[in-house]
Amino acid sequence: MSKQSQRPQKPSEKTTAGKGKQGRKGRGMCLDDRPILEPNAAGIDVGAREIFVAVPPDRDDHPVRVFSTFTEDLERMAEWLVSCGVTTVAMESTGVYWIPPYDVLEQHGVKPCLVDARGMKNVPGRRTDWHECQWLQFLHSVGLLRAAFRPDGEVCAVRSLMRHRSDLVQMTNQHIQHMHKALTQMNVQIHHVISDITGLTGLAIVDAMVDGQRDPLELAKLRDPHIKASEETIRKSLVGNWRPEHLFTLKQSRQMYRHYQEQITACDEASALAKS
Repeated sequence: MSKQSQRPQKPSEKTTAGKGKQGRKGRGMCLDDRPILEPNAAGIDVGAREIFVAVPPDRDDHPVRVFSTFTEDLERMAEWLVSCGVTTVAMESTGVYWIPPYDVLEQHGVKPCLVDARGMKNVPGRRTDWHECQWLQFLHSVGLLRAAFRPDGEVCAVRSLMRHRSDLVQMTNQHIQHMHKALTQMNVQIHHVISDITGLTGLAIVDAMVDGQRDPLELAKLRDPHIKASEETIRKSLVGNWRPEHLFTLKQSRQMYRHYQEQITACDEASALAKS
């Protein structure tokens, strides 16, 4: 008798081991098996003109409804959610369209869960807005959505004003560039001689140009004593070809720069008031 026959192998030994490894790999929990962590969760797909809202299927004969984004319709949506026993709602942070329904939900005592839309792009199973709100509702009910941070109302107010101020500063910079362009086209090199065209010397000279002064000697006298460049260097930089179309552009750019500076000051005052 051979050695192989002396030591018979168990018929199911190898098969059982293989099934055990496969069983350990396949122990992951599928979506349908996950426990419901938020039984009172709803989902909202936010749009510019209308929003799709889904509640748990057992809360209403029509668990998915469509509402317009008018304030009255948002109030009606919140009242419907409260009547369905909803306590928390998941929605994507799409642009700024989520802010009105978010505020209305908070006013009605419903906790919004703001979800980053970039993270939702990798989640499969969505086809239309009708299905997406239901998918959001389900993911929120099983605890698979992470809420984004949103500060309280006072911080939001200051943040909104500061973001608006940043936009004003960018617009101001555009008009500074327009002034530089107009001066360069007239071969007036003052913005290459002084460090900042929006400083005391630069604005004084630009204002004099806009008011009709063309004499380089008179313009150079507006030099601030702290300017490193000499008066003669400034005089040479102010000799150019005074073309009317470029002077017109320079005048409008200067006016817009002044306007945005006033708006920035008003924005700072509003921010200080909001902080207090």
